Amino acid sequence: MSIFLDRDTRLVVQGITGRDGSFHTRQMMSYGTRVVAGVTPGKGGTLFDGVPVFNTMADAVQDTHPTASVIYVPAAAAAAAIFEAADAGLPLVVCITEGIPVLDMSRVIPFLRERGVRLIGPNCPGLITPGQSKVGIIPGPICRPGRIGVVSRSGTLTYEIVHQLSRHDFGQSTCVGIGGDPIIGTSFVDCLAAFQSDPQTDAVVLIGEIGGTDEQQAAAFVQSDMTKPVVGFIAGQTAPPGRRMGHAGAIAAGAGGTAAEKVAALAAAGIPVMQRPADVVPLLKERL
Repeated sequence: MSIFLDRDTRLVVQGITGRDGSFHTRQMMSYGTRVVAGVTPGKGGTLFDGVPVFNTMADAVQDTHPTASVIYVPAAAAAAAIFEAADAGLPLVVCITEGIPVLDMSRVIPFLRERGVRLIGPNCPGLITPGQSKVGIIPGPICRPGRIGVVSRSGTLTYEIVHQLSRHDFGQSTCVGIGGDPIIGTSFVDCLAAFQSDPQTDAVVLIGEIGGTDEQQAAAFVQSDMTKPVVGFIAGQTAPPGRRMGHAGAIAAGAGGTAAEKVAALAAAGIPVMQRPADVVPLLKERL
């Protein structure tokens, strides 16, 4: 099984004819993802590598019945694209775009919650269920089907840890990049709960970073609600206080946002924390 995504997912790509959208659409299709439609205003009625392109999400949904959307549009238009996907009735929206204003996202999230729409991101690499489907930019060749769930606030660290897992025969059930912005649609806790309920996931790797208190909330959830083993990693352990490190949400300000506080919270919940990505396999072997 998997969480959020499987081989039956029918995907519409918003921004399919742009530079990033076209490149990654081809990558997703090559992996086996069922891309049924694209949306680019003004290019309705054309085809992109055999995929019909529509002017609006409403038209795409009416004609092709997608079950998920992925957004590759500039930051200035990304919130509007999320609104349009949710208004068209899609249950899952994945937003890759980074740099969306926080004020825009503060309006998006209540709109999605009212409609029961799950958003992955923004500013995220998306998700992949190895051997079945991928939505976003996670490289398919580094992933292998298996029973380890991965959830991460980081993009490239996800790739490194997944590569370590795969080369040691620890395949993945689903890998989810939740995004590094201050306001995101799906949290660590959301993913942990889904992995806990998935009978084909045996353990979870949680990849956090400095900024905010999401990792502390995840630790509390693991301690109270999870029976499956979880191992962790916190990026930014050498980051200077108050310095932004890559992601908009990765600002070590106050005790709760520091790496030391997060490591301590995970350890207190019984979650071993690796010092480097290469430690993920030994830690999992100890817990399984």
